Amino acid sequence: MSEQTGEAGVARKATEAREAGATAARLLVRTLEAEGVEYVFGIPGEENIHFVDALRDSSIRYVLVRHEQGAAFMAEIYGRLTGRAGVASATLGPGAINLQLGVADATTNSTPVVAISAQVGLDRIYKESHQIVDLVSLFRPITKWSELALTAEALPEMVRKAFKTAQTERPGAVYLAIPEDVEAAPVAPEIGPLPVNVVRPQEPSPAQIARAADVVALARRPIVLAGHGAARDGASQALTGFAERLGLPVATTFNGKGVFPDDHPNALGAVGFMRRDYVNFGFDEADVLIAVGYELQEFDPAKVNPDADKKIIHIHRFAAEVDDHYPVEVGIQGDISRSLRALADAVHRRFDVDATDREIRRMLRAELDQGRADDGFPLSPLRVVADIREAMGRHDIVLADTGAVKMWMARMYPTYEPNTLLVSNGLSSMGFAVPGAIAARLASPGRRVLAATGDGAFLMNSQELETAVRERIPITVLIWEDDAYGLIEWKMGLELGRSSHTAFSNPDFVTYAESFGAKGYRISSAGELLPTLRKALTDEGVSVITVPVDYSHNLRLTDTLGELTGPF
Repeated sequence: MSEQTGEAGVARKATEAREAGATAARLLVRTLEAEGVEYVFGIPGEENIHFVDALRDSSIRYVLVRHEQGAAFMAEIYGRLTGRAGVASATLGPGAINLQLGVADATTNSTPVVAISAQVGLDRIYKESHQIVDLVSLFRPITKWSELALTAEALPEMVRKAFKTAQTERPGAVYLAIPEDVEAAPVAPEIGPLPVNVVRPQEPSPAQIARAADVVALARRPIVLAGHGAARDGASQALTGFAERLGLPVATTFNGKGVFPDDHPNALGAVGFMRRDYVNFGFDEADVLIAVGYELQEFDPAKVNPDADKKIIHIHRFAAEVDDHYPVEVGIQGDISRSLRALADAVHRRFDVDATDREIRRMLRAELDQGRADDGFPLSPLRVVADIREAMGRHDIVLADTGAVKMWMARMYPTYEPNTLLVSNGLSSMGFAVPGAIAARLASPGRRVLAATGDGAFLMNSQELETAVRERIPITVLIWEDDAYGLIEWKMGLELGRSSHTAFSNPDFVTYAESFGAKGYRISSAGELLPTLRKALTDEGVSVITVPVDYSHNLRLTDTLGELTGPF
């Protein structure tokens, strides 16, 4: 057989395979369907057109976004709310690089994400050529696994490994690069997805439970710190039962808000503020810290264990990070709910929520009540927090973007269920709330979704308003407007006594929203905010509300907290 005839035969088989739908792109889509993927968030490029085209005939909805960073944030929030890896897609080079902020945010926030991008063909990946950059190496430090698909036949194994790696504790992001010639390659029709194996809950060690029970039994005043790991593990009910049975006070991290309801008499509020807050007094008197689903990137343990003298019981699916202010006395690895129930059964003693705990709760309520009654304009941050709480249901979702808005919301916004206030704590990325709200509504269609964002963070990804309008995904965006990077001004005021290079100007946000086809509202008095929120949240479209905020309250708050010497 001549070489020409052989090449013609290969080409003919490739054409037949493509006509039969047996291409790597279609195989990739089938593997995603097998993993239960509902949405792919992304922007197509020349090098992944076969993949995007294959999605047209699948059960997966492709959500076209306006910036790859928005796609990554959408995948992250979807992963956080469902526990299943969200999928973000991009072309090679700049498109893939634009995914990186959201990918890093997902990994540092322990959230499952699978990021997939195109890459140049294998015929030129080894040399200097157009748009070539070593993407696998770029993604490796910010993911749990980063790899290049060298053959189409490897895709079923690689995709299965990607989802298993992303979703296994500790969850995080993974990255797959698929060269354009691999994506378009024919594959044998019999090659298909691998079975999805589900990890079984791990039983805690009886010996570790016994050791932890001895520590608690001898404690003078134990306290619980619950993190987002408890929410991921579905341990909210078990945590509440544990606290009630042993009579223990419970604080949460900002990321863990809602895993223990704020209207429970044992709730102390959240830790995570940049200065000493009311809840810190509860930790001052504690000698044993029971950390439940807590991860160190959520909050520096030095803020609650400054002298490194507390005995720490670490309850999580994985071992604790090493830190000199987090000396673990007993580590319990396993299913968090089962661990809590086993420990409660093993401790034959009950404590009481004392006067300090009750006073901490009173101070938090008093501060929020004071804000609720403040009719000043521009609005005080606490008035905005109070009105949001009044407008939202217990099950509804608020995304508080990074900035001063995050500090006020995470400190004072009462939450009653896990994942009803979402913040970025691991990386504290700005600009996630608007794209994240889109994903939140898709992941939880029965809940109303509000993106609370500063004007600086809003304009970082405001282009995704067009995505929400085009895709008919109803969200409400509340812009806290102060014409500056308010949190940086706050920090400068605290540390330097003055601020610089933080002020900017804004567009007319009402006109801006309307130009995308959304509804725009501007608040001109304190009394307008709550009815406007209620109206926007019941609308089946996209709404943007601008509320001028008086951030002079920032320094007043830190001054007040700085003068506190105790809860009484």
